[in-house]
Formats: sequence, C-alpha cells, structure tokens
Amino acid sequence: MSEIAQLEQQILSDIAAANDETALEAVRVAALGKNGSITALLKTLGALPPEERKSRGPLLNGLKDRVNVALSARREAFKRAGLEARLNSESVDVTLRVREAPAEIGRVHPLTQVFDEVTTIFADMGFSVAEGPDIETDDYNFTKLNFPEDHPARDMQDTFFFNTKPDGSRLLLRTHTSPVQVRTMLSQKPPLRIICPGRTYRSDSDQTHTPMFHQVEGLVVDRSSHLGHLKWILEEFCKAFFEVDRVKMRFRPSFFPFTEPSLEVDIQCRREKGEVRFGEGDDWMEILGCGMVHPNVLRNCGIDPDEFQGFAWGMGIDRVAMLKYGMPDLRAFFEADIRWLSHYGFRPLDWPTLAGGLSG
Repeated sequence: MSEIAQLEQQILSDIAAANDETALEAVRVAALGKNGSITALLKTLGALPPEERKSRGPLLNGLKDRVNVALSARREAFKRAGLEARLNSESVDVTLRVREAPAEIGRVHPLTQVFDEVTTIFADMGFSVAEGPDIETDDYNFTKLNFPEDHPARDMQDTFFFNTKPDGSRLLLRTHTSPVQVRTMLSQKPPLRIICPGRTYRSDSDQTHTPMFHQVEGLVVDRSSHLGHLKWILEEFCKAFFEVDRVKMRFRPSFFPFTEPSLEVDIQCRREKGEVRFGEGDDWMEILGCGMVHPNVLRNCGIDPDEFQGFAWGMGIDRVAMLKYGMPDLRAFFEADIRWLSHYGFRPLDWPTLAGGLSG
C-alpha cells in the first residue's frame, strides 16, 4: 500500500472514531492544519521534478478533497444526532395555556397609579407639579413654616435627624412636602398654583402608619384666594378621585402651625361589610388637613401678607389609595410581595385619564 493510501486510511479512521465536534476538529487540524500531515506533503511538491510533481500532485489534492468530504459528512451526522436528541428530550404540552405576554403579567404599583390619578386631576384644574429634596434643613422643614422651637414635631421620636454638624445645624428627612411650598415661594413670585407630591418620613409604624409614606400637598397664593375656592377644589378632587357624582364634605376647626385658620376635612361615607362607600351613608371619614396660609409663613418666604393670601392642603397618598381600592394594611405597600402586587396592581397601559375614567 502506498504512503498516500495509508495516510488516507488513517485519517478516515480517525474521522470515523471522533465522538464529538471537538474531537473532529482536532482530526481536521492534524490533517489539514498549518502543520498537518496532508499540508506537509503538499509543501514537498515544489521540490519534486516536474514529471513526478504531475503525477503526485493530483493524488495529494484528491486526498485533501476526500478528507474534506468525510469531515463535512461527519459534522452533518453530529448535527442530526444533536437535533434528534433535542427532539427526544424537549417537548411541548399543547394542552397548557398560552403564557401571558410580559406586558400582561407586569403590574403598576398602586402608589404609582394613585400618583398618576392625583396628578391628572389637579393638572386638569390648572395646577403644576413642584418637587424638592427628601433631605431638608430644619429651617425649611420647620422654622419657615412657623413651627415654634419647642414644637413636639422637632423631637427625635417624631423626626429622623442626621448627626449634628460642627456649626450646630443638622439635616433631617422631611416630615411633609411643605418644604417644597417654601422653596417655590422663595424662588417664584405669586400668583402660584402648585401641588407637591413626594415621599415623606416620620418615626411611626403600625397598620395605618409607615416610617416612609407619600403625600401630596397643594398651594394657591394670589390676591383674592379664599376658603370658598379651597372647598370647591377639594370637592371636585374627591368627586373625580373616588368616582362619585356627589360628595358631602365637613370642615372642622383644627390647628396647624403653618395655616390660620386650620381645618380638617371629613367626607360622608357608609361603612358596610368591611367596605367603605363614599358619597352616601351617615358616617364620616377624615381624609386631609387644610387652611389659609399663615401670614408668618408668607412673610418668611418674602411674600407680603398684606398684599397676598393663600390656602394649602395636604393628604396622604397611601391613605387615599387604601380607601379607594380597599387595601387593609399600609405595610403591604412596601413588602414587595408579588402575589399582593398581582392582586392590587394595575396593567401597565391602563393610565388614568379624565375623559376615559380613572379606574379603567
């Protein structure tokens, strides 16, 4: 048997013995690679006499072609075997329900939904959104809002304070979004008509209170605003938000350092079988506090209280979300339970609009 025939027999035998594509590639490199056995023989052709080169050249090229054909056939065999193995191991149960698309599975958190609903309603009334930092100064959070130095809200048990600075001052996590009203009055001239939604922080935690919660406050400052305007705004908001045709409201005297007079607002409701229905019944539920902006607050923010007056209100976003959508415990809002979110969450494309309805 000639040298070329022996080499072909050996290479074809190695190809047949390769049990995977890695081993097959090793056989190809050993035969046809830069330093392969067939490549080495092809390199010797140039040194042969012309007559011998004519006879030996076709033999070596034929060997190379046959080896390539054998390699390709073996690769195809591996591919077929792999496909057959997948078909045998993978199966589809056509009796199973089709999986929902990600857009159908995902849910918008109820707090995000309620933020959008509240913003939509007040935007329709002509209010703009103002925002500010969560970390505030004592001056913006308390002093400019007419809090006395000895007010209980300044105590550590009610407010999260940072460590005292060398100059004696200390920052805090804002206890309400009222500092945003202060920043707006300091940076813009009246007339003002804003809402201030955002996170707030107080040292409190139980079924209806959490250390971090959400508020939306509103502020109107101009030359002619009065409590009648405030009452109309709150009535229209409640009718739109709770989706009732009418709502009966009760304004009770109260006290807040930053408003005078100060009022708390109750809305008529009926409690029955663990549910609360608004706009009917003989019961009342408190939902927010409000009042005319205290002249000292206007003065602290560079606004002349003899020329301008205003009113403000504030309500808890988490609380009104509980009331509207029947959620029994505030703490569940922050526990990241996917089962709770699947039950109470909203589909991503169900954004609220006043024309199309707020709850879809």
